[in-house]
Amino acid sequence: MKLGTQNKIKIEGGMSSMTDLVFLLLIFFIIMSIMSNDYTPVDLPNPDQELPTTTDAVPPTVIVTEDNQYVVLPGGSMDSPMTFEDIMGLADAAVTASNELKLKIAGHRLADYEAVFKVLALCQANGWDPVLAYDQ
Repeated sequence: MKLGTQNKIKIEGGMSSMTDLVFLLLIFFIIMSIMSNDYTPVDLPNPDQELPTTTDAVPPTVIVTEDNQYVVLPGGSMDSPMTFEDIMGLADAAVTASNELKLKIAGHRLADYEAVFKVLALCQANGWDPVLAYDQ
């Protein structure tokens, strides 16, 4: 007794239509590349023009040392680190002098997170954008 059906349906995708489509696209792109204009005008700057230069070589930076002391650059030195209360006015003056509302924060890998978070809170309170950096 044969229980299978005699009418089997083939479920296959025809590859000939896909091949035709790829071939037509290839011909289309070849013809379009031949017909395209290779001489599109591009406005380039003249070599005798001077480019604008920035005057700030050092962005305002607060460095957190490994013993959780702070140094504000420019204006401070690594030889005389300060406490957080001492740097608040210096950081405000450095950001105001730079004409940008950004403060770079560089922390030593052994510094406490709380010391860095204090500087982040100072940035948030004054509306500055903190830029975090890693210092060894």
